[in-house]
Amino acid sequence: MNHRLLLDQVVEVARAAGDLILRISATAFVVERKADSSPVTEADKQAEACILARLALLTPDLQIVSEEAGARGALPRAGDRFWLVDPLDGTKEFARGDKEYTVNIALIEEGMPTLGAVLAPALGRVFGGLRGEGAFLEHDGRRRAIACRRPPAAGMRVVSSRSHADRAVLEAFLAKRRVASSAHVGSSLKFCMIAGGDADLYPRLAGRWNGTLPPATPCFRQPAGASLGLTGSCSSTENRSSPTRTSSRWVCSRERCIRGALRELRASAMGIALALAARSPRP
Repeated sequence: MNHRLLLDQVVEVARAAGDLILRISATAFVVERKADSSPVTEADKQAEACILARLALLTPDLQIVSEEAGARGALPRAGDRFWLVDPLDGTKEFARGDKEYTVNIALIEEGMPTLGAVLAPALGRVFGGLRGEGAFLEHDGRRRAIACRRPPAAGMRVVSSRSHADRAVLEAFLAKRRVASSAHVGSSLKFCMIAGGDADLYPRLAGRWNGTLPPATPCFRQPAGASLGLTGSCSSTENRSSPTRTSSRWVCSRERCIRGALRELRASAMGIALALAARSPRP
């Protein structure tokens, strides 16, 4: 399997889904509710159908685990290698008419994200990454390499969720740290900002990490972005019989060995962002 070629093909798959989403955004679409009360729209459904069909043509031997299909109970028995898809991450933002929503596709091999693409259709940006070879941003027809940064002495730039934020808890958490600026950002763009050196910290202090998929335990032995517990310890999935379903979590750029970067692999940005961040931080 030629991973470099496959990544370029996955970027085009994400772009095709993004085009569908943009067309639907200009219509009077309806916001429905799934069994867990989370929103879903025709854009989610059509983008997923587009991605599933195109990935099946690219790699007919690989299973695909996708968020909307999973919500309908259609979770395949994935092996050591499978696709992980969130066709529209940030449905709430999309429904409000905001631009901070993304299309997320990652290849998982032996429990690790090895390549991934995150497209922000309304922003015209696509982030891509290949494990061991770094990450890139495409915008206005140009591709450039990106990397995590070391937080500046003046303080960290913090990004947090609009949908899962508890302002009082967040302010108490940040009060103990040197922070230069803080902003609310939707969808997987928070992870992409960290992967690209545009942010340093994403505290996830409330809410639920979707546990519908088996835990994965990547181990990155290079400086990269990390998913860490509040104590600074990397998350672990050694106790697979009892995964934690609700927990505090923060993601930062840190020069250290990362063990068990995911407690629960969600069909969203987390696995993909770690693939994107698999690159040494720039000074």
